[in-house]
Amino acid sequence: MPKGVTSEITSAEWEVMRIVWTLKQTDSKTIIDVLSDKKGWSPSTIKTLVSRLVKKKILSAQKHKSKNIYFANIEEKDASNLMAINSVENICCMRQGAVIKYLINHLDISKPDIDNLIKTLENKRTNAKEKVNCDCLNCDKEVLK
Repeated sequence: MPKGVTSEITSAEWEVMRIVWTLKQTDSKTIIDVLSDKKGWSPSTIKTLVSRLVKKKILSAQKHKSKNIYFANIEEKDASNLMAINSVENICCMRQGAVIKYLINHLDISKPDIDNLIKTLENKRTNAKEKVNCDCLNCDKEVLK
């Protein structure tokens, strides 16, 4: 991850980033046109989101003639992976498997992706523990007895 990039991207900021990642680079007019049409957001709201992303160093701007051209400082795959890890790390490790199962059951996943998941799980199984211990609290404490 590029130095100085913060890991927090809000769901509204993800909308901006998906446009930038798709187009590789773009100006604010294009972002405004797409999000005004798609989400009904005002230009000022969209400009605020773009400004926040620049401040977080997730987006960079280069001046070209009279307008800024925006491009991502983080790859979509890296941002997605970081978001997934940050989300799952906040869940008790004893519930993480159940959350992954829930996601698999509720997401639209292609057959090739399912095949890759099966291979990944088979590989993971070779070194997996029989039981994952809770890391939320020290379970030996009197508080839990």
